[in-house]
Amino acid sequence: MLAVPARAQQTPSDVLSFLVTNQSVPTGDFQKDAEAAAATRDTITRALLANLATAPIATSSSAFVYRLDPELGTMTRVSDTFGGFFVERAMTSGRGRVSLGASGTTASYDRLDGMNLSDGTLVTTANQFQGDAAPFDTESLTLNIRTNTLTIFGSYGVTDRLEIGGAVPLVQLHLDGSRVNVYRGEPFVQATGQADASGLADVAVRAKYALVTGRTGGFAAAAELRLPTGDAASLLGAGKTALRILAIASAEADRIAVHGNASIVRGGVSGAFESNGSVTIAITPRVTAAGEILVRRLSDVHSIVAQPDAHPSIPGVTTIRLVPGTAAPILTSAVTGVKWNAHARLVISGQVQWRLGSAGLTAPFSPSVSLDYLF
Repeated sequence: MLAVPARAQQTPSDVLSFLVTNQSVPTGDFQKDAEAAAATRDTITRALLANLATAPIATSSSAFVYRLDPELGTMTRVSDTFGGFFVERAMTSGRGRVSLGASGTTASYDRLDGMNLSDGTLVTTANQFQGDAAPFDTESLTLNIRTNTLTIFGSYGVTDRLEIGGAVPLVQLHLDGSRVNVYRGEPFVQATGQADASGLADVAVRAKYALVTGRTGGFAAAAELRLPTGDAASLLGAGKTALRILAIASAEADRIAVHGNASIVRGGVSGAFESNGSVTIAITPRVTAAGEILVRRLSDVHSIVAQPDAHPSIPGVTTIRLVPGTAAPILTSAVTGVKWNAHARLVISGQVQWRLGSAGLTAPFSPSVSLDYLF
């Protein structure tokens, strides 16, 4: 049987829908099939958007933090480290300071709730005789999802306590896949499709206010507004505004600093509760090493589970379908990397975000490189 290709002009959302809903396994219940396929499609779409439209954006705070020393009458660095990658610190860059930067990230997503997307083991529908160890008729989905993201970010110190900033992400998305029916060991490709999209994702506007400041740390509050500037049909944006409110705490001692963020998100693809932390160490005055843990609990995105039902017309046969589960996924990742003061006030960063756990749509690792300059 020849595979049915998706049309070239279709968006990534169209292709994903086409691959998930193009079913050939006879289950005897068209309504359940349609409902399960649509729910699976929506769950995968929201999981992808959760990575593209709500994932943490690199902190816009400057690597350098300066304050006026009243005794010396000169500007001095407050922190020996250059800060973290995604975790905000309580310090602001200082009155009149402008920081500009850019970061590039690439990711190749290979698992959805622990299920492999590339080896054909993501079974979306199956028929199995009761008592048999394996289904005799299955339909499986393979997906190849890659993204490249360039984020331009910056911040401005309105006062020594108030800092405003923003981030503009530009995303290139590639999606291709196939749907394969295996009947009694014989594979038949049912459909193939691919789509590419690129453009502006959801822009972030930020403000941070230092409530308590000091040489050994401080506390701050921040807000981030994600604007629906990305094309939702192309999976580049959430399609609606999201607001994130953060509480930030920092503690510094000599060449080591610890930062913690707790935040709540409303709107966008999903509401979320986040708890992030980082440790930064000034290995030398020009090199900082950092490690971070990022934890997000999404309230409106659900995991995918296999649900068995008795076949309505074939006695002794169980039909298995993928359906959304009830549990809200907790997405956890680790970030490790270094920041290097290459020249004057230019800092070059290299970091890798690592997958921890199996919830959601995940990549094994996502490397990033960024530049940050303080004027």
